[in-house]
Amino acid sequence: MEQIGKGAEAVIYLAKGKVLKDRISKSYRLPEIDVKLRKARTRREAKVIEKLNQIGIPGPKLISMDDSKMQIEMSHISGPKVRDILSTNPASLCREMGKKIGQMHANGIIHADLTTSNMILNKSDVTSQDEIYFIDFGLSFFSDKDEDKAVDLHLMDRALESKHYELYPSCWEAVLEGYKQGNPEAETVIKRLEKVEGRGRNKSK
Repeated sequence: MEQIGKGAEAVIYLAKGKVLKDRISKSYRLPEIDVKLRKARTRREAKVIEKLNQIGIPGPKLISMDDSKMQIEMSHISGPKVRDILSTNPASLCREMGKKIGQMHANGIIHADLTTSNMILNKSDVTSQDEIYFIDFGLSFFSDKDEDKAVDLHLMDRALESKHYELYPSCWEAVLEGYKQGNPEAETVIKRLEKVEGRGRNKSK
């Protein structure tokens, strides 16, 4: 088993073409709180992945979930991260990511860690064409609140400006264009996004 990643929440392993996500214990938490949190987040992530598969958003396929070991087994998605290839076709890729974020939001899924590092370009299971797959749903949750969707978009905006400043703001405009295609309630969310961004500007003064 090969370790292929480690984040604040989990260690990621690759074995026989499958990914094992092991949600690690945090020594600074009380043991009973640590177990409760890890168990809840493991269950929630598995449910989000299942929902993605049901609505046709490209992402990992859930193989198994063990909330006693705090582990999720899922399919491995190969291919370059969008972070590394965005400049090859920025307008098209950003519209696609925006549309799929919109579809997730329309189905009550908040990713909560939207960056181009958590998107992979891979062959579609359906069309055999390259398309964006979303990964790392460790912080994700279900919500129909405009505020949560707006904050999710705000994180995407900040990630684009930070990591792809040479392509910003045209990339962000393309994301919003795609988002409007994917989410029927896009205008309401975008209005709330303006308020979220306004709060951020006020804090920075």
